[in-house]
Amino acid sequence: MLHTGIIILAAGASQRLGTPKQQVIYQQQSLLQRITDTALSIDAAPVVVVLGAYADNIRPDIDGSGADIIVNTNWYTGMGSTIQTGLSHLLRVYDNASDALLLLCDQPFITSHLLRDLISTHQQQHDNITACAYGNTTGTPVLFHKKYFPQLMALSGQEGAKKIILQHPDEVTTIPFPNGIIDIDTPDDLRKLL
Repeated sequence: MLHTGIIILAAGASQRLGTPKQQVIYQQQSLLQRITDTALSIDAAPVVVVLGAYADNIRPDIDGSGADIIVNTNWYTGMGSTIQTGLSHLLRVYDNASDALLLLCDQPFITSHLLRDLISTHQQQHDNITACAYGNTTGTPVLFHKKYFPQLMALSGQEGAKKIILQHPDEVTTIPFPNGIIDIDTPDDLRKLL
């Protein structure tokens, strides 16, 4: 039986947006509340939310949600340290995790159906990487088998999970997620969403 832990990466400072994207309201919820609720609605445990910039302001939005909320104090060094912080916590509280599902809070169209589809596809492929395909790219949400945990723990600076996806093209299965191309990085992205 596979045991999938979920890590929501929500530590960034949203510099291009100019306001914390974690707190952008879409359909009556902040983007972080949305992704946390979606993650908690599927049969995976634990759900780890990694905060960083503005953590004290953002944390109350999801306190009491049932997710494990932790803070990456080195968030400013980049995505690599946020992934390490989340994965370290996951393995500390749940050492039999066989897989880790990485999510970003700025993809507003992630649904519980998509995450279940990702997990069921992943279970059929065994010990590989299962990612979403959109635009001309492959990326988050993405599921890594535990054999990739050492590589995730070795990411540094601005390196994200994409690096590992690109290093192992033959071990990646994708599922289509056309709306995955929509993420909130700039004021223009936000205007289009709203």
